[in-house]
Amino acid sequence: MAQVQIKANGITINVEDRGPEGAIPILFVNGYTSTMMNWPAELMDGLKARGFRVIRYDNRDVGKSEKLKGLPNIREVAAAVREGKTPDIPYTLADMAADGIGVLDALGIERAHVMGISMGGMIVQQMAINHPDRLISVTSIMSTTGNPDLPQATDEALAALQAQLESEDREDIIRHRMKGRRVYQSPTYPRSDEALYELVAREYDHMYYPEGGLRQYAAIVGDGSRVERLKDVAVPFLVVHGLADPLVPPQGGIDTAKAVAGARLELIEGMGHDLPVELCPLYVEMIATHAEDAR
Repeated sequence: MAQVQIKANGITINVEDRGPEGAIPILFVNGYTSTMMNWPAELMDGLKARGFRVIRYDNRDVGKSEKLKGLPNIREVAAAVREGKTPDIPYTLADMAADGIGVLDALGIERAHVMGISMGGMIVQQMAINHPDRLISVTSIMSTTGNPDLPQATDEALAALQAQLESEDREDIIRHRMKGRRVYQSPTYPRSDEALYELVAREYDHMYYPEGGLRQYAAIVGDGSRVERLKDVAVPFLVVHGLADPLVPPQGGIDTAKAVAGARLELIEGMGHDLPVELCPLYVEMIATHAEDAR
């Protein structure tokens, strides 16, 4: 389970292949500013036990993958999208989708199941749009289509996600990020202070790099609405969303499922914008069944 640096889509990507080699692969794609360390072991181990080759990686600009350059103006990016213009951004969600496909190339994998959370869901949607021949199935979790007419995050949840801290002290940053996660976690399945500290500390110690968040956010905003593009997707598609999500309201998942013909939608009571350990057996069953049906 060693992490390795590979060249994918022209940049360096940090990858962990948990195997087993020769099994049907499932690629895990992270959300906004999160690293591969965010994935619950219970989910990865559960899918591995169901016979899948489990692969996760750090998106560009987070973790130990390559850091890019440029500080985009988000207001200008949003204005360009509203006006139907191409925004001036360092990279796009399509570029991030190509990174994941590049990981498959580097590992010699022709086709894979892909699953993504939040921004990772947007990235796997883009994979389905641009690289359908490389996918066996798609699972989009707590994500959305980019449709501007949908309900947006609550002010509290958005502030919690984007708040930065002046301090460079490890403990200060970990406590700050714990406070933010408490705002949009699953209300029915709250993590203990110890479990949340362990998760946030694990991500921090893997690599803390807040600057990359601005470029990732610009990629999200700059992609606009994917609704029309998703209508042409024919890859088997599963959408999972929490009914208690204050960051990406459930209408985002509903809109995703409506856009993709034949998509299966699973709405979960008490789930917010995270992956509670208590729900991992349910996620494993949903994802594994969907993937097995798509073979």
